[in-house]
Amino acid sequence: METKRLGNTGITISAIGLGGMPMSLSDRPAETQAIATIHRALDLGVTLIDTADSYCKDESDKHHNERLIHKALQQYDGEKSHVKVATKGGLMRPNGSWTRNGNPEHLRETIRVSFEALGSEQPIDLWQYHAPDPNYTIEASLTPVKEAVEQGLIRFVGVSNFSVEQIKQARQVVDVVSVQNQYNPWYRQPETDGVLEYCEQEHLTFIPWSPLGGSRRFGKLQDIPAIAQLSQSHNSSVYCIVLAWLRAKSPCVVPIPGASKPSSIENSVQAIEVQLSAADITAIDRATAS
Repeated sequence: METKRLGNTGITISAIGLGGMPMSLSDRPAETQAIATIHRALDLGVTLIDTADSYCKDESDKHHNERLIHKALQQYDGEKSHVKVATKGGLMRPNGSWTRNGNPEHLRETIRVSFEALGSEQPIDLWQYHAPDPNYTIEASLTPVKEAVEQGLIRFVGVSNFSVEQIKQARQVVDVVSVQNQYNPWYRQPETDGVLEYCEQEHLTFIPWSPLGGSRRFGKLQDIPAIAQLSQSHNSSVYCIVLAWLRAKSPCVVPIPGASKPSSIENSVQAIEVQLSAADITAIDRATAS
């Protein structure tokens, strides 16, 4: 598996990670299948697993995905010393909906619970502020995060759903190594809002969430002619073509496609072998331009 450096750290991660969210929502698979999916990802060389405290059914089920990942790692017999788990905090799941909560006291508590859910044996590899809450300043929300780093609960910090200006504000409070924003064929804002360019210039890892468009759209990739044609010419799935396209956008990009069965992550990691030409990338760009 190809590797990338995580931000300006000396830590390396796999060039394609595993998104854990599909394994913990209301339509989650059986736990045995979810654990088999995580184990298959590890077998294939994936060393970055992305999760969040809010990857669950609702508030009564909070931190489900973190606990699932920890259990899977505990049961894995292969090499796992290089595996890094990235989690997030700052979203709530009242009745299954998604709402922001940047209250410093809430973040302080959810970091502690995430630390415990992930095993408490070592600091959280990467903790990311899930989305800025307009009810609190970024400085106020990230102050308990900085404290958690100093206390040894968190090793590295990232931000999610942040603009360039918000990233700059965050970096005044705590060292930031990654940015996780939405980026896929239907949502190409990181190319125009300056975030992708900023991450590349500042050597921050850019982690596109929903790289295949999410559960409502990934099945429609075949309907985009340029992607379907490249799938045929490269003898690869449309999913691999999109992941290869994202990777080609910048060396700082590390996609984290979600999976809930082993075959899905097996398919996704094959994107490492897909080499798109400049003409291929332009064809996708034109086909997905808004």
